[in-house]
Amino acid sequence: MPYPQELQELIKTVEQTRSERVERKRKGIEVGALSLKERDKRLKSYHPDFKDDSRREIRVGPSKGYAISPEIVDTLESGSRLNPDDIDLNDISYETDLLIIGGGGAGGSAALVAAGAGAKVIIATKLRLGDANTMMAEGGIQAASKLKSDSPYWHYLDVIGGGHFTNDPDLVRTLVREAPSTLAWLEGLGTMFSKEPDGTLKTMHGGGTSRKRMHYAGDITGAEIMRTLRDEIHNHPDRIDILEFCPAVELILDSGGRCAGAVLYNLDTHEYIVVRAKAVILATGGSGRLHIRGYMTTNHYGATGDGLVMAYRAGVPVVFLHSVQYHPTGIIFPEQAEGLLITEKFRGAGAHIVNVDGDQFVYEREPRDVEAASIIRECSDDVGKEVPTPSGKCGVWLDSPMLEFLHGPGYVKKEFPGKYILFKRYGIDISKEPMLIYPTLHYQNGGIEFKSDASTVLEGLYTAGEVAGGVHGENRLMGNSLLDVTVFGRIAGHSATEYAMNKDMPEGLSLDHVVRYHKELKKARIDTGMHSPVILPDYTNPDVKEKQVVIAP
Repeated sequence: MPYPQELQELIKTVEQTRSERVERKRKGIEVGALSLKERDKRLKSYHPDFKDDSRREIRVGPSKGYAISPEIVDTLESGSRLNPDDIDLNDISYETDLLIIGGGGAGGSAALVAAGAGAKVIIATKLRLGDANTMMAEGGIQAASKLKSDSPYWHYLDVIGGGHFTNDPDLVRTLVREAPSTLAWLEGLGTMFSKEPDGTLKTMHGGGTSRKRMHYAGDITGAEIMRTLRDEIHNHPDRIDILEFCPAVELILDSGGRCAGAVLYNLDTHEYIVVRAKAVILATGGSGRLHIRGYMTTNHYGATGDGLVMAYRAGVPVVFLHSVQYHPTGIIFPEQAEGLLITEKFRGAGAHIVNVDGDQFVYEREPRDVEAASIIRECSDDVGKEVPTPSGKCGVWLDSPMLEFLHGPGYVKKEFPGKYILFKRYGIDISKEPMLIYPTLHYQNGGIEFKSDASTVLEGLYTAGEVAGGVHGENRLMGNSLLDVTVFGRIAGHSATEYAMNKDMPEGLSLDHVVRYHKELKKARIDTGMHSPVILPDYTNPDVKEKQVVIAP
């Protein structure tokens, strides 16, 4: 729906301050930049991670005592979806060198590298191949490709600083060193990045970056990368099999305690499927659909933290899950699109975030956690400079029309086709009207513990992407997620294949680790009333649930 009259009146205030703000921008005068002390104060006062009830200790498992988001604790402390005694592990449906759990950017990258090295690969994915957060990533992918003005050194410093100096240095070192070659690999596969007329790759700033190293494909960068990976995967039917609508629910170990496959659940037939593999790559993505602290999310429908649960039951610790990323610019109006991502690329191009008075209250390229905390602060009772929505919620303006003044007419439609089309459906022209935004749950900063070769403490289990923790520390910078999934996806594919090719098919398949975990839950007197992995979120209204017919088993 178009902006109602009351919001159109408030937009006039934004328009009144725009010419002055554009002029300051052209002169290089930046407004709203915060000192390190003020950044820290805003984070601790307003970021959701620092609320009193934002963390709870895990009571069982390898990371017992670690305080993280309660929603994730609930999934970790829930019983399995299956009874191990009911699964016949001798009834093996598939055997393979490498089982990849997850069909997004990390799983896809791993599959291509593994297949290229001669491995037989199975991709087991919850929905369809490519239905992942990778597809929904918009802004870009970082890489120090222009060595005259940039280098992995500067990229490293940005990543470490953005993560509040808590990142695993070895993981960051690997990320930035592999970035240029990974970008070249993607382009070689056919990814169509935005380019200048002479063929030079376009780059721009992102929040927290000291150099312009953000490469992009309009505002649909993730979709373009996933399109490329998916197409290439389909070119290798002799090496890569795809099991769609078959999420994994438990890892399988062998007699030596090594990872030896997984139990899948067929969403169509409701059957459990046993897959035996010499090595497993966990690439299940994030957990946004758990709706931490009740926030709307940018995440795809299947992002329910499944990999965390399976790996944790098998003895793999979790790290950095005390930190959650809320993207500063999620849609808050129109309500039909609430929570959807508005790429940081808008701010990288120079669009200001302004309050109800049309005033810029924070520098547009602060790191995401600082930017989000500043927006929440502006909408708090302490400040009271929010823009009210018709449904009683609130937000602030992202002044996209100013980009037309900075870069010329038609810039918004050309550089942000995805969001231009989306808002047009609701009668809003974002080249002429600003967007109403509020922070939205976006990224799982942490995950399971892993090393730079993508290995975990569980022999035979490798991991890559959002399910893995340590790369980004306590805050991820824009463009490093698409980089993370492809860099460590490729590494996981190489490492897991090297491991698998030196192993025989595992014997003595077991789910004893699940039995032990259930005993630990019982001993701790924990009963959440849930089963995990969640697999898919349940959005059924309570009044509808009361009327649903439940068929007894």
